Amino acid sequence: MKYLYVGSMGDVDREAAAAIGERLEREFGAPVRGMELPDAEFAYNAARKQCGSIPVLELLIRSCPEDALKLIALTERDLFIPVLTFVYGHAQLGGRSAVVSLARLRQEFYGLPPNQEVFLHRAVKEALHETGHTFGLVHCPTTACAMSLATNIRQIDSKQTAFCAACEAHWRRRSRE
Repeated sequence: MKYLYVGSMGDVDREAAAAIGERLEREFGAPVRGMELPDAEFAYNAARKQCGSIPVLELLIRSCPEDALKLIALTERDLFIPVLTFVYGHAQLGGRSAVVSLARLRQEFYGLPPNQEVFLHRAVKEALHETGHTFGLVHCPTTACAMSLATNIRQIDSKQTAFCAACEAHWRRRSRE
Protein backbone atom coordinates (compact mmCIF):
# COMPACT_ATOMS: atom_id res chain seq x y z
CA MET A 1 0.00 0.00 0.00
CA LYS A 2 1.16 3.53 -0.82
CA TYR A 3 0.66 6.46 1.54
CA LEU A 4 0.52 10.22 1.19
CA TYR A 5 2.94 11.57 3.77
CA VAL A 6 2.43 15.01 5.28
CA GLY A 7 5.74 15.92 6.83
CA SER A 8 6.38 18.61 9.42
CA MET A 9 9.68 20.46 9.06
CA GLY A 10 10.14 21.72 12.60
CA ASP A 11 7.31 23.13 14.69
CA VAL A 12 4.38 23.36 12.24
CA ASP A 13 0.79 24.41 12.95
CA ARG A 14 -0.87 21.10 13.87
CA GLU A 15 -4.33 22.22 12.79
CA ALA A 16 -2.98 23.08 9.34
CA ALA A 17 -1.20 19.74 9.05
CA ALA A 18 -4.41 17.91 10.02
CA ALA A 19 -6.58 19.93 7.60
CA ILE A 20 -4.12 19.34 4.77
CA GLY A 21 -3.90 15.63 5.53
CA GLU A 22 -7.69 15.26 5.55
CA ARG A 23 -8.11 17.15 2.27
CA LEU A 24 -5.31 15.30 0.49
CA GLU A 25 -6.70 11.95 1.62
CA ARG A 26 -10.16 12.86 0.30
CA GLU A 27 -8.84 14.22 -2.99
CA PHE A 28 -6.27 11.58 -3.83
CA GLY A 29 -7.87 8.55 -2.19
CA ALA A 30 -4.73 7.37 -0.41
CA PRO A 31 -4.29 7.10 3.36
CA VAL A 32 -2.22 9.85 4.97
CA ARG A 33 0.61 9.38 7.41
CA GLY A 34 2.43 12.06 9.36
CA MET A 35 6.20 12.35 9.32
CA GLU A 36 8.71 14.45 11.24
CA LEU A 37 11.46 16.02 9.15
CA PRO A 38 14.44 18.25 9.93
CA ASP A 39 13.68 21.95 10.20
CA ALA A 40 14.42 23.89 6.99
CA GLU A 41 16.90 26.04 8.92
CA PHE A 42 19.76 24.20 7.18
CA ALA A 43 18.74 26.02 3.96
CA TYR A 44 18.71 29.50 5.56
CA ASN A 45 20.20 32.31 3.50
CA ALA A 46 21.15 35.15 5.83
CA ALA A 47 21.31 37.75 3.05
CA ARG A 48 17.71 37.02 2.03
CA LYS A 49 16.42 36.09 5.50
CA GLN A 50 14.68 33.11 3.87
CA CYS A 51 15.29 29.42 3.25
CA GLY A 52 16.14 28.14 -0.19
CA SER A 53 13.46 25.76 -1.43
CA ILE A 54 15.83 23.89 -3.76
CA PRO A 55 17.96 22.37 -0.96
CA VAL A 56 14.75 21.65 0.98
CA LEU A 57 13.29 19.81 -1.99
CA GLU A 58 16.55 17.87 -2.44
CA LEU A 59 16.34 16.76 1.22
CA LEU A 60 12.72 15.66 0.72
CA ILE A 61 13.61 13.62 -2.34
CA ARG A 62 16.27 11.79 -0.30
CA SER A 63 13.91 11.39 2.69
CA CYS A 64 10.85 10.15 0.83
CA PRO A 65 9.79 6.80 2.35
CA GLU A 66 9.69 3.74 0.10
CA ASP A 67 5.96 3.30 0.70
CA ALA A 68 5.18 6.94 -0.16
CA LEU A 69 2.96 7.81 -3.04
CA LYS A 70 3.94 11.42 -2.33
CA LEU A 71 5.64 13.39 0.46
CA ILE A 72 4.26 16.88 1.06
CA ALA A 73 6.32 18.74 3.64
CA LEU A 74 5.14 21.79 5.57
CA THR A 75 7.38 24.48 6.96
CA GLU A 76 6.80 27.74 8.83
CA ARG A 77 9.89 29.15 7.10
CA ASP A 78 9.64 31.65 4.25
CA LEU A 79 10.99 30.06 1.04
CA PHE A 80 12.64 31.36 -2.11
CA ILE A 81 14.22 30.19 -5.33
CA PRO A 82 17.05 32.29 -6.78
CA VAL A 83 14.96 33.82 -9.59
CA LEU A 84 11.96 34.76 -7.41
CA THR A 85 11.54 36.91 -4.31
CA PHE A 86 9.59 34.11 -2.61
CA VAL A 87 7.58 30.96 -3.30
CA TYR A 88 4.55 29.60 -1.48
CA GLY A 89 5.77 26.11 -2.29
CA HIS A 90 7.97 24.05 -4.55
CA ALA A 91 7.36 20.62 -6.05
CA GLN A 92 9.15 17.99 -8.02
CA LEU A 93 7.05 18.05 -11.24
CA GLY A 94 5.86 14.51 -11.83
CA GLY A 95 7.92 13.34 -8.86
CA ARG A 96 7.18 12.33 -5.30
CA SER A 97 8.10 15.34 -3.16
CA ALA A 98 6.93 18.89 -2.50
CA VAL A 99 7.18 21.57 0.18
CA VAL A 100 4.64 24.20 1.23
CA SER A 101 5.63 27.30 3.20
CA LEU A 102 2.99 28.42 5.66
CA ALA A 103 4.75 31.73 6.41
CA ARG A 104 3.07 33.99 3.85
CA LEU A 105 -0.31 32.27 4.16
CA ARG A 106 -0.97 33.90 7.53
CA GLN A 107 -2.80 37.22 7.81
CA GLU A 108 -0.16 38.38 10.32
CA PHE A 109 2.49 38.31 7.58
CA TYR A 110 0.62 41.22 5.95
CA GLY A 111 0.16 43.17 9.19
CA LEU A 112 -3.43 41.98 9.70
CA PRO A 113 -5.01 40.32 12.73
CA PRO A 114 -4.75 36.50 12.81
CA ASN A 115 -7.55 34.57 11.11
CA GLN A 116 -7.14 30.81 11.45
CA GLU A 117 -9.98 30.02 9.03
CA VAL A 118 -8.42 32.09 6.22
CA PHE A 119 -5.00 30.59 6.98
CA LEU A 120 -6.31 27.01 6.84
CA HIS A 121 -8.09 27.59 3.52
CA ARG A 122 -4.90 29.02 2.03
CA ALA A 123 -2.78 26.17 3.38
CA VAL A 124 -5.09 23.51 1.91
CA LYS A 125 -5.14 25.27 -1.48
CA GLU A 126 -1.36 25.44 -1.63
CA ALA A 127 -0.97 21.81 -0.54
CA LEU A 128 -3.39 20.75 -3.29
CA HIS A 129 -1.46 22.89 -5.76
CA GLU A 130 1.96 21.47 -4.91
CA THR A 131 0.62 17.90 -4.74
CA GLY A 132 -0.94 18.46 -8.16
CA HIS A 133 2.52 19.30 -9.51
CA THR A 134 3.83 15.98 -8.19
CA PHE A 135 1.12 14.29 -10.28
CA GLY A 136 2.42 16.15 -13.33
CA LEU A 137 -0.10 19.01 -13.37
CA VAL A 138 1.16 22.38 -14.61
CA HIS A 139 -0.35 25.80 -13.96
CA CYS A 140 -3.97 26.07 -15.07
CA PRO A 141 -5.48 29.11 -16.85
CA THR A 142 -8.71 28.69 -14.85
CA THR A 143 -8.17 31.18 -12.01
CA ALA A 144 -10.50 29.34 -9.61
CA CYS A 145 -8.61 26.05 -10.03
CA ALA A 146 -6.21 25.04 -7.27
CA MET A 147 -3.58 24.65 -10.02
CA SER A 148 -3.74 28.29 -11.13
CA LEU A 149 -0.53 30.27 -10.69
CA ALA A 150 -0.49 32.47 -7.60
CA THR A 151 2.17 35.14 -7.27
CA ASN A 152 0.32 37.04 -4.54
CA ILE A 153 -2.03 36.25 -1.69
CA ARG A 154 -5.11 37.66 -3.48
CA GLN A 155 -4.65 35.06 -6.21
CA ILE A 156 -4.56 32.31 -3.60
CA ASP A 157 -7.70 33.69 -2.00
CA SER A 158 -9.53 33.64 -5.36
CA LYS A 159 -8.81 29.93 -5.88
CA GLN A 160 -11.10 27.13 -4.79
CA THR A 161 -9.93 24.20 -2.68
CA ALA A 162 -10.43 21.93 -5.68
CA PHE A 163 -9.13 21.21 -9.15
CA CYS A 164 -11.11 22.22 -12.22
CA ALA A 165 -12.59 19.33 -14.22
CA ALA A 166 -9.70 19.29 -16.72
CA CYS A 167 -6.98 19.18 -14.05
CA GLU A 168 -8.82 16.54 -12.05
CA ALA A 169 -9.20 14.35 -15.15
CA HIS A 170 -5.50 14.82 -15.94
CA TRP A 171 -4.23 13.82 -12.49
CA ARG A 172 -6.57 10.82 -12.37
CA ARG A 173 -5.24 9.69 -15.74
CA ARG A 174 -1.63 10.22 -14.56
CA SER A 175 -2.23 8.33 -11.29
CA ARG A 176 -3.22 5.22 -13.24
CA GLU A 177 -0.04 5.22 -15.34
